[in-house]
Amino acid sequence: MSNPQQLRYSKEHEWLSGAEDGVSTVGITEHAANALGDVVYVQLPEVGATVAAGETCGELESTKSVSDLYSPVDGEITEVNEDVVNDPSLVNSAPFEGGWLFKVKISGEPGELLSADEYAAFITG
Repeated sequence: MSNPQQLRYSKEHEWLSGAEDGVSTVGITEHAANALGDVVYVQLPEVGATVAAGETCGELESTKSVSDLYSPVDGEITEVNEDVVNDPSLVNSAPFEGGWLFKVKISGEPGELLSADEYAAFITG
């Protein structure tokens, strides 16, 4: 399992891309996708909604369980990935590409996010 070096990671297993014009992309990690099992339903925040770092902003339902989705940063939702809503299996098959979840215009500095190496150490305990 490889975590892209250019991304930052939360301890709740979300990833965050570098900001382009103040907007970053958010998804869940491959580790989280594998732990969930086959994702069958995705509930994402609405465009225009305000999210706070570490707060619940959606839900992922799999054949094993239902898990909360957390925002890794404070900001405003600018886009949601309708492809994932229509085909939740993208979260499992391409968590770092087509399986991204939402885009957020960050307000303030991102909080305590981990580098790829720090995240790898965190998940291996």
